[in-house]
Amino acid sequence: MFTKWLTGNSFKRTAAAVLGASLIFTSGCSLLPDEENEEVLPSIAPPQISQKPEYEVTTTTLETKKTAIGKTISLEEETLFFTLAGKRLKELDVKVGQKVTAGQVLAVLDMDKEIKDLRSARISFKRKEAEMKETLRKRDEMTPLDFEEAMITFEEGRQALVDQQEEIDKATIKAPFSGTIVSVSVVKGDQINAYDPICIIADTSRLTPAAKMTKDELKGISVGMPVVVDINNIGKVNGTIKQLPIPQEDEGNNGGNPGGGNQRPERPEDFLIVELEKMPKGITRGTPLSINIILKRKENAIVIPPSALRTIGSRTYVQVTDKDGKREVDVEVGEQTSTEIEILKGLTPGQKVVGR
Repeated sequence: MFTKWLTGNSFKRTAAAVLGASLIFTSGCSLLPDEENEEVLPSIAPPQISQKPEYEVTTTTLETKKTAIGKTISLEEETLFFTLAGKRLKELDVKVGQKVTAGQVLAVLDMDKEIKDLRSARISFKRKEAEMKETLRKRDEMTPLDFEEAMITFEEGRQALVDQQEEIDKATIKAPFSGTIVSVSVVKGDQINAYDPICIIADTSRLTPAAKMTKDELKGISVGMPVVVDINNIGKVNGTIKQLPIPQEDEGNNGGNPGGGNQRPERPEDFLIVELEKMPKGITRGTPLSINIILKRKENAIVIPPSALRTIGSRTYVQVTDKDGKREVDVEVGEQTSTEIEILKGLTPGQKVVGR
């Protein structure tokens, strides 16, 4: 009976051990990391070969232009100044924008002393006139030499009065024509130098586009050439060149200013002048503008874009594409602009060319 008990207990222990091992195995499996899923790689598309652009051979009006920056000026305009120096401005009777008439006094220098001196000189000259009358009565009693000296002395005195009056007259500026004061450079009391600008008068009813250009810029330009004027805040207007600037003999000699200190005032003769087909409304003197001068114009020119032209050494050619594929065609080039190249030989309108 003792043996059976041992056997029964052994069975129970064995069963318990098996069950424990089973639980340990099961729990051990749950502690292991999960198996990683297989990574899905994205599909890689093969690169596409870039397609070169194609352009149609077309026709256009081809123009070669030269551009000048300018402004509107008056065809009748004058800078006014005094020729006397060392005087103060006594009167200034105008302001910017004021309309004046021909002969109207605009400015006067202080010449009080000179006017008093002239008054005294005229009183003294009256005595000389009385003496000359007496001389004429006694002419027969005088030698020819004495009479001639008396006449010379009298004429010198009279000429001195004329010279004094002319100096006083120089102290007054009058409007040379009817117009508008567009600029005033001084105020009352200023010390005035000879030929310093005082004011500018212009006939604002005679405005025109104009531009200053150098001798090099004027090469190839002539009167009558067509232009397109782009006026600031107004738009484009067609016209023609009416007048070229008068060349200056010595542009470095203070612009020809007799005063020698300031640059010579501008004149209409200094500008390239344009005549518009129609003067637009709202334009004023000094309005900025650009003048596009058409040097050459060719109608129905065959053109391609610059990117379609190819060169190898002295060879100039294009790639033409059609139903049979691509082929190279030699071409002869004419006028060129920044956006178009004229083809004189080798292509016809409607063909397709390949760009680079």
